[in-house]
Amino acid sequence: MSSRASFPLSGAGIRKRRRLRTLVGVVFALTFPAAILATLAYLDVSLRYRRYIVMPEQAPARPVVLVLGAAVYPDGRLSTVLADRVTTAVTLYEAGKVQKLLFSGDNRFLNYNEPGAMGAFARRQGLPESALAYDYAGRRTYDSCWRARHIFGQERILVVSQAFHLPRAVYLCRQLGLDAIGVVADRRSYSRMPVWMMRETLARIQAWLDVHWLHPQPVGGEPIDLFALSE
Repeated sequence: MSSRASFPLSGAGIRKRRRLRTLVGVVFALTFPAAILATLAYLDVSLRYRRYIVMPEQAPARPVVLVLGAAVYPDGRLSTVLADRVTTAVTLYEAGKVQKLLFSGDNRFLNYNEPGAMGAFARRQGLPESALAYDYAGRRTYDSCWRARHIFGQERILVVSQAFHLPRAVYLCRQLGLDAIGVVADRRSYSRMPVWMMRETLARIQAWLDVHWLHPQPVGGEPIDLFALSE
């Protein structure tokens, strides 16, 4: 026989337990649909346009390749992912598959200039300045795709980035009006890949929300004719 006595809950205890159950029910009712939506958004971005991602040798000819920015070190050196993106774009130009490289990245601060560093790197590989163009307001992938279409007037492009990033980049470009083909720029193994993949999960959900719900407004401006720049 148990030595513990069983006491009925008081009225206050019953009310407290009911409030706790109600709170748990409310939290579940709010988080479960959100989790389902986030999962569907992630899958949509990850899978919808994967057939439009190719290796450099499979890339079709397009007038312009959009090269998406990434980190630049204080001494002007490109991070490994960015160096590989620019190098891949240079090989596309040398193969005659593109006529112009559009470097799109962040330049919000005087001492930080992703497009300028990308251009300097491409020139060191032998590309003429006439083959290069710069978008200094590509602060996010969404902005770069939007501006390629609405500021630089492009309709059919290649977009270069790493394989982990391309599903989101191609999704955004195509959803924002560009007939975009993603070109894989993985030229080595990247030690930070696990960290990038965790961040990319949230970024894909954010991309879906931006396209279908939030509609953020990138930096605007007057239209720019990329090919008039070299004349």
